[in-house]
Amino acid sequence: MYPSDIFSRMYADEKDTKLYPKKEEAPSGVDDILQTNLFNVMLNRRSQRKFEDREIEDWKLEMIFAAADTAPTAGGFQGFEIYHVKNPDVKLKLIQAANNQPYVNAPVVLVFCMNPSRIKMNFPHHIIKKFSVQDATLAAAYAQLAAHALGLTSVWIGMIDEQKAMQALVTDFVPGCILCLGYSQKMLHPKPKRKLTDLIHEI
Repeated sequence: MYPSDIFSRMYADEKDTKLYPKKEEAPSGVDDILQTNLFNVMLNRRSQRKFEDREIEDWKLEMIFAAADTAPTAGGFQGFEIYHVKNPDVKLKLIQAANNQPYVNAPVVLVFCMNPSRIKMNFPHHIIKKFSVQDATLAAAYAQLAAHALGLTSVWIGMIDEQKAMQALVTDFVPGCILCLGYSQKMLHPKPKRKLTDLIHEI
């Protein structure tokens, strides 16, 4: 498996899709990006609430979607949906749904929703729902890390009025988070975290 084969590997059965280009259509720098040191990405990622008024290249979005698609999910059923919000009016409605946080109106807005009906496992409903929450969360986290590896920045929105967001998206799927992406207006350095000795509890 070679890094440049990511699109053709993951979407070999797709016909006439505009979301995922064939391998030969990807920019020449894709191989280098796919070889990015994961630890460097995680250590340097920082939430950003001020974005440049600049569009994100389609190929970068395609890679972010591909990364979300690789996230582990319960039983491999992918109990989540992603809404890529382009409509300015819907973005404004999502601002209201997100406690009036203005940076929700970002160049790229992705809403990760739970879809427990996709999880075909013989467990009680509350367990299936929990799986779906985890699926959507992991997918969003993978997308966020991929965005940083691609030179973008992001902010994770978890304070959401679910009903307002569902009305804005015209969906019955419950949102787990809103991921706002763009190019940062300025570089922010990572904030200090807890010491690992405080974080890890050996028992």
